[in-house]
Amino acid sequence: MLQPRVIPCLLLHNGGLVKTVKFKKPCYVGDPINTVKIFNEKEVDELMIFDIDATIEQRDPFYGQIEDIVSEAFFPVCYGGGVKSVEQMHRLFTLGVEKISISSAVVENPMLIEEAAKEFGSQSIVVTLDVKKTLLGIRYNIVTYNATRDTGQNVLEMAKRIEKLGAGEISINNVDHDGCMQGYDINLIKQITNAVKIPVIALGGAGTINDLQDVVKKGGASAASAGSLFIFHGKYRAVLINYPTREELNKLFQEDQ
Repeated sequence: MLQPRVIPCLLLHNGGLVKTVKFKKPCYVGDPINTVKIFNEKEVDELMIFDIDATIEQRDPFYGQIEDIVSEAFFPVCYGGGVKSVEQMHRLFTLGVEKISISSAVVENPMLIEEAAKEFGSQSIVVTLDVKKTLLGIRYNIVTYNATRDTGQNVLEMAKRIEKLGAGEISINNVDHDGCMQGYDINLIKQITNAVKIPVIALGGAGTINDLQDVVKKGGASAASAGSLFIFHGKYRAVLINYPTREELNKLFQEDQ
């Protein structure tokens, strides 16, 4: 069995890196290129990077910035933000992006998944679903446009459809856990992993290295992604780019077996 991947997640906003809490109040945390260079030294598995402005502003990705980031990275990069066409994907892959995450566009046009998978291969296509629990707490709904729109669509139903349409992976992010560092929503992740067979990336809420283990062991995730955990240090949330050593990860997931 392959060791679960541990993936830093970075957010682009106004040209810099930020961290949000429940998708609100973006706090500047540094320069993207410098951060990527540090992650090179840390030998990260891969990187997810999202432009949180692109969809809201109804614009293309900033291809020049993405090219600069990818050219510095010694690891696979998954990019998301403002992607809504195969033509955009082709340009991003040409720049060296290894995987592309599509989100809001999938809710509006699910067939984009099938089109992209046929063109580039399922292994290159990640669908990221941002979700919030309904007021009654009965189910999880998909939200879009930085959680400003509730689509009313049930995440389990959409996850199954995404798999059938050919997505290679699904990334699941509970908005209410974003940046809180109180642990993943294990119940949510477990529901998704029980519903689909493709790899599920858990995102949102990791506060300690043990949370990474928990979402794999208890939730069944194939990969654990985190932002704050790899950016902040200590109770005062000082910015310190970090990542577990290979020895720490080996030990963590050996214990998981």
